[in-house]
Formats: sequence, structure tokens, C-alpha cells
Amino acid sequence: MTNPNHDKQTLRDLADAGNERALDRLADLADEAGEVEELSELLDEGSMHAGFLLTRRATKAGDLRELQRIADAGYEAAAEELDRRLRAGG
Repeated sequence: MTNPNHDKQTLRDLADAGNERALDRLADLADEAGEVEELSELLDEGSMHAGFLLTRRATKAGDLRELQRIADAGYEAAAEELDRRLRAGG
């Protein structure tokens, strides 16, 4: 059986070396664990998959401020969703 902490550290090492799939997998793990702060950090590192996961969460919660923050971090789909919601009246 593989140690999940070791796997996460290996993924982090690979992501730090520029492996985008490892960065995406870290985002999946953070999402599964409900670690929104970690997802935000991954978005700040350039993970568009983290942006997708955060946008999905913010959209479900109807959190316009969070959508703006995600958009400001560079995830364009969050800006589009925010714009759509503002046009529709929230």
C-alpha cells in the first residue's frame, strides 16, 4: 500500500518541477479534502484546474466575491460566470 503523504509530496515535487498533471492532481486532492485555501494557493501557482474547481464551488454557493477573486487570479471562466450572474441579476 502506498503512503498518501508520500504520494502528495511526490506530486508536489513533480509540480514544482513544472509537471502540470501533478499540479492538477494536487488540486483534485485538495478539492476532495475540502481544502479551499490549498486550492487557492494552487490557483496562485498557475493551476487552471484549481481555478475550475474553485469556480465550480463558488458558482454552487452563489459567491460573487469569490468568483471575482478567482477571476482576478487569472481564471477567465470565473470572470465569465460572474458576468453571466451579474447580467441575470445575481
